[in-house]
Amino acid sequence: MPCQLPLGIVLRDNATFSNYVPGQNEEVLHTVQQTLRSGGEQFVYLWGTAGNGKTHLLHAACHEVSIRGLSPVYLPLAQRHELAPQMLEGLEQLDLVCLDDIQCIAGDEAWEAALFHLYNRLRESGPPLLVAGDAITGALGLRLPDLVSRLSWGVVYHLQPLDDDAKRQALQLRARCRGVEMPEDVAAYLLRRSPRDLPALFELLDRLDYASLAAQRKLTIPFVRQFL
Repeated sequence: MPCQLPLGIVLRDNATFSNYVPGQNEEVLHTVQQTLRSGGEQFVYLWGTAGNGKTHLLHAACHEVSIRGLSPVYLPLAQRHELAPQMLEGLEQLDLVCLDDIQCIAGDEAWEAALFHLYNRLRESGPPLLVAGDAITGALGLRLPDLVSRLSWGVVYHLQPLDDDAKRQALQLRARCRGVEMPEDVAAYLLRRSPRDLPALFELLDRLDYASLAAQRKLTIPFVRQFL
């Protein structure tokens, strides 16, 4: 079954386990995959700075569960103003719950209370819960102490940023997924001459792909230099 999403929210089709480059986060990837199987962790909290792959893992988990014909749900709490705390009611009846950017509900009494009660319902008889945020549980700014403790019920992982070699691999893999061949020297050139965070690199790749198609040229250093 397709992942349940609020209106206007879509999963990234290119965010799967097969194209996730873990770098130093191999254990995190393994734990998330095991969570989707019987006997895995029920509660997983992922934290780290933007661009470290948290959202990718949540989207990949939803895709994996959907492929099996089950029902996951993904809620980006950064868009909480377009959502409502009542949306958390009944999620324990699904097969996977993924909540992204939990820091965005910090200080919102209604959202914090709704998430606290969701944890309690899930613990009694519910599916796995994957939650992502930008800080360790105690530094999120949550005002409900019991919610902070709930976030630590399962395993907590700090996602480590990718080194340059892993970023190059991720860039080349992303290019292949788009049907574009990116030589190693071009990937290395982009890492030297452009912003080094992955979201910016992927956005640059998208623009390079369109430009190369329009010009009917391959991705080479001269072409990239001209584009930049």
